[in-house]
Amino acid sequence: MNLSRSPSTSEILETSWFQGDEVTSIARKLLGKVLVTNFAGLRTSGIIVETEAYNGVYDKACHAYGGRRTPRTEVMYAPGGVAYVYLCYGIHHLFNVITNNRDIPDAVLIRAVQPIQGIETMLERRKMQIVQPKLTAGPGILSQALGITLAISGQQLTKENNIWIENSDVVLMEENIEAGTRVGIGYAGEDALLPWRFSVKGNIWKSPAK
Repeated sequence: MNLSRSPSTSEILETSWFQGDEVTSIARKLLGKVLVTNFAGLRTSGIIVETEAYNGVYDKACHAYGGRRTPRTEVMYAPGGVAYVYLCYGIHHLFNVITNNRDIPDAVLIRAVQPIQGIETMLERRKMQIVQPKLTAGPGILSQALGITLAISGQQLTKENNIWIENSDVVLMEENIEAGTRVGIGYAGEDALLPWRFSVKGNIWKSPAK
């Protein structure tokens, strides 16, 4: 199902919204919310249609597994509502939302969005001419389309910091949400089999990951 959102809905999610203790629940509830950026006066946004949950120190697929703290992952120990961006293969900027409370490094990777605003800007950033799913259907390319880089890692998700997440009037029933295994984490052993990737069933903008 493709989603639509009322233009009058623009309530920014408060920091406390991200500080629940069930990262898989937050990953599900982020579906249908709107990710917004406004860099250099260029506003872009998209409805979140695919996420992955990472359960902090207990999850072998998480960067903070076992309590690992490095200059890169230190931001994961901040209270929920902070951006965590890292480079994949030294090329792709992957955008995550830190959840839970201070010193509990849970995170949700945003894997895909359905573009709704600033599409011309997205096309230019992606060097594309035609609107099609590969514009934002994947974690690296959605960051490119929305202008997300390492520079915002550690920032709170607020309008003052030029990136935030808004509520929406999208209502997803349980039957509208698909769950599957996460992508690219074969090293995580049995944790690689956890069904912690969530997406909007039938939405053409979710990533092509198998």
